[in-house]
Amino acid sequence: MPSNKITKKRKTPFDAEAFLSLINGGKTVLKKENDQTLFSQGDDSDAVFYILEGKVKLVVVSPQGKEAVIAVLETGAFFGEACLTTQAIRIATAVSMGETEVIRIHKAAMLRVLHDEPAFSELFLSYLLTRNIRIEADLVDQLFNSSEKRLARVLLLLAHFGKESKTERILPKISQETLSEMIGTTRSRVSFFMNKFEKLGFIDTNDGLHIHSSLLNIVLHD
Repeated sequence: MPSNKITKKRKTPFDAEAFLSLINGGKTVLKKENDQTLFSQGDDSDAVFYILEGKVKLVVVSPQGKEAVIAVLETGAFFGEACLTTQAIRIATAVSMGETEVIRIHKAAMLRVLHDEPAFSELFLSYLLTRNIRIEADLVDQLFNSSEKRLARVLLLLAHFGKESKTERILPKISQETLSEMIGTTRSRVSFFMNKFEKLGFIDTNDGLHIHSSLLNIVLHD
């Protein structure tokens, strides 16, 4: 006799990269070497980007010429999505960090995908909400924590703290200048704290930059 039991199908995770590879028209794959610009502050805002491999930093320059790194994005991240709103020009510059491969999706093509593919829309919305939470946490960190704690937090985030492994390697190695721009302090202060972290065994700079989970002690310490 056939069973009356209803078996639910296991939901398969949506593969954004595989789906984006099927888009016909309005899409370009770009390969960049280290420190190459994907778009500049003041450029027309007309496309969304998705990182296939590598890292991208977003940099803002004030009218006085002061630079600040507002984000370091990794494989699987979208950026440039403000073009889907009324933002007509870029408010930041996107620069590759090491060898990087991205998909550039024209605004019209991205809007079409979001309309036609609910699974992709759900993934994209989830990504934006998660990043918004991160931005709020960054703001609180910037307002209330010392530069030492801000540096420790940034390093832990870049090393994906919370995975099973106790040590994570950051590749490519991020310069102290970039770190100083990310946390809003001087390069000399970053150098001082990095030396301190290494002496305490929280990080290891041999063969790249390794971050140990013990660095969390700095963040939790009052």
